[in-house]
Amino acid sequence: MTPPIPSSLPPIPVATLLALREGEDAQVWGRIRAAQLFAGRELALFLLAANLIGAALVVMMLSPAVALWQLLAWAAFLAAAAVGVAFRRLRIPERAGGTATLGDVRTTLFDGLALAMAWGAAPLLFARYTAPPTELGLWMVLSVLMTAAALALAPLMLATLAFIGLLAVAVAIPLIFSHAYVAAAATTMFAGLLIYASAIRARGFAALHLSALTLTERDETVSLLLREFEESRADWLWEIDAARRIVRASSRFANACRLSPAAINGMPFLQVLAGPTWEAGNFAAGLRQLAEKLKQRESFRDLALPIVVDGEERWWEIAASPRYDPAGTFLGFRGVGSDVTEQRASADRINRMARFDTLTGLPNRLHVNEALSRALSDAERWRSRAAFMMIDLDRFKAVNDTLGHPIGDRLLGRVSERLSQLMSDNELIGRLGGDEFAVVVRDASDPQRVERLARTIIDTLSRPYEVDQHTLYIGASVGVATSPRDGRTAETLIRSADLALYRSKDRGGGVFHAYEPQLHADAEERRVLELELRQALERGQLALHYQPVVEAATGALRGFEALLRWNHPRLGPIGPDRFVAIAEETRLISPIGEWVARTACEEASRWPGDLRVAVNVSPEQLTNPNFVTVIASALAQSRLPAERLELEVTEGVFMREGTGATRVLEQVLDLGVRLSLDDFGTGYSSLGYLSRTRFSSIKIDRSFVMSAARGVAESLAIIHAVVALARSLGMATTAEGVETEAELAMVRELGCTNIQGYYFGRPLPVGEAREIIRRSRDSARAA
Repeated sequence: MTPPIPSSLPPIPVATLLALREGEDAQVWGRIRAAQLFAGRELALFLLAANLIGAALVVMMLSPAVALWQLLAWAAFLAAAAVGVAFRRLRIPERAGGTATLGDVRTTLFDGLALAMAWGAAPLLFARYTAPPTELGLWMVLSVLMTAAALALAPLMLATLAFIGLLAVAVAIPLIFSHAYVAAAATTMFAGLLIYASAIRARGFAALHLSALTLTERDETVSLLLREFEESRADWLWEIDAARRIVRASSRFANACRLSPAAINGMPFLQVLAGPTWEAGNFAAGLRQLAEKLKQRESFRDLALPIVVDGEERWWEIAASPRYDPAGTFLGFRGVGSDVTEQRASADRINRMARFDTLTGLPNRLHVNEALSRALSDAERWRSRAAFMMIDLDRFKAVNDTLGHPIGDRLLGRVSERLSQLMSDNELIGRLGGDEFAVVVRDASDPQRVERLARTIIDTLSRPYEVDQHTLYIGASVGVATSPRDGRTAETLIRSADLALYRSKDRGGGVFHAYEPQLHADAEERRVLELELRQALERGQLALHYQPVVEAATGALRGFEALLRWNHPRLGPIGPDRFVAIAEETRLISPIGEWVARTACEEASRWPGDLRVAVNVSPEQLTNPNFVTVIASALAQSRLPAERLELEVTEGVFMREGTGATRVLEQVLDLGVRLSLDDFGTGYSSLGYLSRTRFSSIKIDRSFVMSAARGVAESLAIIHAVVALARSLGMATTAEGVETEAELAMVRELGCTNIQGYYFGRPLPVGEAREIIRRSRDSARAA
């Protein structure tokens, strides 16, 4: 049975129908063209017979009026053309499933032209010899031939158009010359109607085959899907009657239930799905939902059910629709089921990967945020409080830098184990990334309990770790925010805890700090300072002040320490304690440090030759490989001798061995620059660094000077020990923060080499520093 032409078929362009242009789907139109050629092949003999019979009739009609040899010559020419066209059509193979090119169809134009020229010669050559009755007979024969061609060549629209059109012109021309205008018009109209009918038939032929090919393609797709369905054996059909009993159980459904089709037929559908829980009545939620759908006779789909088959839990997904007979009587349900256990397990794995940290196995940032949002929602519902802790590991970066990331990763694993052991059902611990962890406290109604947990976390994480035969010491800082006081949304509470954590880190780490509103104000101030600091250098807002350093024994001026100052036109003077840390964190310390070094060297080059200038260097600057070039360039441009420049570094430099800071210091020392260890005894350094690094002096922190002046024995002993150590290593000592006569006498008695402090001068602008130098030179000349 021929498939119907879908009403929704797209229009077929005339150029495509005439084979003048390729269709949208070249492969499909190749097969349609093959069908067109084959249709012409089927009627080739019919067209040949029509041509030969028509030629015989014309010869018989015209023989009384036209010379027989002329008629026979014309008939021979016509027969040759008709036979040639017929043989060309018959040589076309049956292209079942094959294709034809545009050129194959275009060549049929020559068939139409050959027949049209052969038949068109008859009225043009012989019409003047014929009487009206004979002329009418000739017109009728030609009309029949045009009609036959419209039938035989219709699928080949190009050939049809050439034959009928050219023949109609050949018939109309003699009629016009004999003034038979009505007959000429009738001939033209008749030819036009035949061409229009042929076009309709050609379009219908193409549309019919286009529809058939579309249906075939769909059938092939469905067959492939069914074949894949059969091979995968993933789905099955099921059917139940109005009493919810299984009818006509398929073998695949029975096999999924580990039963035979005979045994499963007639069993209650819900009993089969409930399995061992049927008797106890402890049904899964999905099974109860299914029972309700069946009761309400509602269609459903994608309903997931846990099924126990042979003691193993599987997950099925089923869909079904109710069935009714023509009278509207309910017959039951028919549906499809599928085992989705593997897909569900895969989805669970993907979900876990998306919500859990791969390194530690703890919930990740996404999971923590979700848990915090739920905790806040529950706290608001029950008029309770929730809390959020942010934990940052102290000195963890040093482990990564010195021992490498594999050791650091294993250390993070140990940390996560310790944290997990501290959690109860009321808390959730997660890793936010890097060395940051977080705790969601669902019920934080007891502030003391939250504080105890924070302190316990710090104490637990501060105990030593044994990792790959390394004993590692790190610590932890904790920031806590509590709802609703510190925030009602997860985003706000996280920000508040982050600010509290920053305050804990700012205090040196190893402490716990709760959020307070001032922290937000501090953070806003910090943000404003960062924005202003980015433009302070180019706007000329930075300046260097110089604090005198004198010889302890004589009070003679030995040099100055260059100290950075920031005078903002709107915010006023801003101390280094407020902006240096910001410069380090934002990587602005490198350009600022370069400016300090160049400015200090340029100023010192104007001083007398025995005065030195000391410049503080941040550990962050020493991580820049270009730092050595910066110092060398500053010395070269200012022409300051290298030994008159002293760089002051803190003990924090030696906590960054993995960054190459000590190697950079060695390269700077090779230039001839002096090196001073600032704030000795207040950090984490080892005495080993004093012997391995070529320090020229050690600076004793002001805190030791002040406490020693008050008679604190420990501080006195420390200063005495540092002075003795420095002497043994050939280093000078500088006591910082000397402000009184008593402190001066004490540090002189203890043997310090140099003194720096308000007693001899505060940090001074460059003009005042130059004045001190002038007075010092005048005093020296007077002496």
